[in-house]
Amino acid sequence: MNNADTNSHRVNNRSRNTGSVKVTLAGNPNAGKTTIFNALTGAHHKVGNYPGVTVEKREGTRTRNSISYHFVDLPGIYSLTAYSIDEVVARDFLLDHRPDVIVDVMDSTNLSRHLYLCLQFQELGIPVVGALNMSDEAEEKGIKIDEKHLSDILGIPMVKTIGPRAEGMAAILDAIDQLGSFRQQNVAKSIRYGSEIEARLKKIEALLQEDKEFCAIYPSRWLSVKLLEKDSHAVDRLSGHSNAAEIKAEAISASDWISAHYGKDSEMVISEQRYGYIRGAIKETVTIEQKPDFSLTEAIDKIVMNRFLALPIFIAVLWAVFQITFVLGEYPMRWLESLFHWLGLGINALLPEGMIKSLLVDGILGGVGGVFSFVPLIIILFFLLSLLEDSGYISRAAFATDKLLHSFGLHGQSVFPMMLGFGCSVPAIMAARTLKSPRDRIVTILIIPFMSCGAKLPVYVLFSAAFFPNNPGNMVMLVYAIGVILSLVSSFLLKKTVLRGAATPFVMELPPYRAPTLSGVLWHVWDKTWHYIQKAGTVILAAAVLIWIITNFPLYKPAAGEIDSFASNYMATVPGAGSEEAYKAAEAATARVGLEKSFAGKIGKFMEPAFKPMGFDWKIAVATVTGFAAKEVVVSTLGVLYAVGLDESEESDGLREALRRDPNLNPLVAFVLMLFILVIPPCFATLATIRAELGWQWLAFAFAFMLSMAWVLCFSVYNIGLLLGLA
Repeated sequence: MNNADTNSHRVNNRSRNTGSVKVTLAGNPNAGKTTIFNALTGAHHKVGNYPGVTVEKREGTRTRNSISYHFVDLPGIYSLTAYSIDEVVARDFLLDHRPDVIVDVMDSTNLSRHLYLCLQFQELGIPVVGALNMSDEAEEKGIKIDEKHLSDILGIPMVKTIGPRAEGMAAILDAIDQLGSFRQQNVAKSIRYGSEIEARLKKIEALLQEDKEFCAIYPSRWLSVKLLEKDSHAVDRLSGHSNAAEIKAEAISASDWISAHYGKDSEMVISEQRYGYIRGAIKETVTIEQKPDFSLTEAIDKIVMNRFLALPIFIAVLWAVFQITFVLGEYPMRWLESLFHWLGLGINALLPEGMIKSLLVDGILGGVGGVFSFVPLIIILFFLLSLLEDSGYISRAAFATDKLLHSFGLHGQSVFPMMLGFGCSVPAIMAARTLKSPRDRIVTILIIPFMSCGAKLPVYVLFSAAFFPNNPGNMVMLVYAIGVILSLVSSFLLKKTVLRGAATPFVMELPPYRAPTLSGVLWHVWDKTWHYIQKAGTVILAAAVLIWIITNFPLYKPAAGEIDSFASNYMATVPGAGSEEAYKAAEAATARVGLEKSFAGKIGKFMEPAFKPMGFDWKIAVATVTGFAAKEVVVSTLGVLYAVGLDESEESDGLREALRRDPNLNPLVAFVLMLFILVIPPCFATLATIRAELGWQWLAFAFAFMLSMAWVLCFSVYNIGLLLGLA
């Protein structure tokens, strides 16, 4: 029984006996793989990381006809000859975990390129199902694919699918179920490379198969081909073979013979043989009936990809995104502020004065409520960004900025992680794994934190709405733009100093424009918003309680007669002040004294000398330090700090109004604080990801680099602003 039959038998037995099938979804980027994954799993999936690495792994399940399917969505890759870390992760997962089935998702409009990876999957000896995705787009372009004939030629089931409409999902599951009885498949019909190459492959395979335990782990056919391709990772895996030295010598001898015989490198010869096989299969099974005279994608690209208009259009699109976010989000944000204000009034009326009431109103509502009020803005922003991403415009934005990035020493492919950084720095840093150059990858990771993530948005919104009420959207856009500028300048400095080297070439794939599906966009929005809400209910809640504790302890009790004395002095110095007003002022003053004598006050006073040159008092110092847990915690910390001494009976804009009443705050300080939050080291989760990706040394460098840049920048802006009279 050959490898293919063994694997087929394994699928059948697993389905019959255990009722469980492990399925891996794989394929080239932009093939619609994630859409297929979502359609197959629905809402029953989770996101984690591959063991030992921070590349995101999506897993999901589905049950049908008493069979449980466990799906794993691999990163998009072009080849199993691994260059980028994503490709390494995908290849290692397939080799080390060996799923029962690989579903190879392919773009039907560009089948010849996608079949290249499919042939490599077949050589692994794992049953393969080909998902011919975007089949509707192929038909619109006049591309007719005979999937049954293609199945016969390649020896694997081929299924036409339309991911956004979830069409073909049942057929994929049927194909998985029927793999055990599929007539011919995988190695039995995998590509043959010609008699000369096959003779040399046979010798290497024979040597490999002398170690049965080794071949049980690594497919001998796949490894033999990779050794001829001089794949360094394949050579490394030979170290576990009992006859590694002889196999390496045979592989080198075979590669040298092929290079001499064909007059070109053996890797290129293998590649040409694959493409020749693909051309034959395409010629037999694909016909192009017509080529449309009009292409919507080309028509749009003539405008948005114009060499003079592309960058201005991109800037205008981002500006419009922020304006729409603020215009539409202002009303629900005010409603939520009013809701939490009303809840505070209710608790005040129901509970007697004491620590529990203070914890609920000043701690939890003041902290978490302030963060929750920004949920509408988060929803709107991510909705708009998802529209741009799913439509295919984000790839155009990357292309439009490529030339600009190259002038600063950045790789054009760095745009994708940088754009992801507007959502969250953690997956953005993971996305840098697609960069093949280690130097480009390090630079990209180090500058991603300068891209304003969704966690920083509430801080920007709070201070821009409080101190720049006439144009808050423009202020937020300005801070975002400054972050991009700082990332480019930092890249230039890093490339000229610690990370010198020539720029690597950049090839950009531009998928056709597609109408975003409502379900896809809503899923993106829900996924990101739910992550934000989870943080508000866990990390931020814990931080708010902790801040409440350090702002209320040790307990401060005013001396006997101190409040009466202050009230009397107040009435004596403030004309027309009544006793009620005076006692309220006295209580507020006493609360401020207690706050300054608390643990938070002592910590803030200790740090204040370092923050004072930037215009920050001790309250801002405490808030920025707590922001290392998560940047939203800055808002919750300020909510707790500024809740002390406020009159809850007043109708106000909550925290925004409290900030405006602080004599130590003004538009200049607010702007400097937004810059400080932009530049200081990111949250703990991002720092941990940087350490996992680059190690402790680069983490220490990144932390010191960002912290020193934040202080110098904010010190300069604040003092220049003072000289210009902007305070």
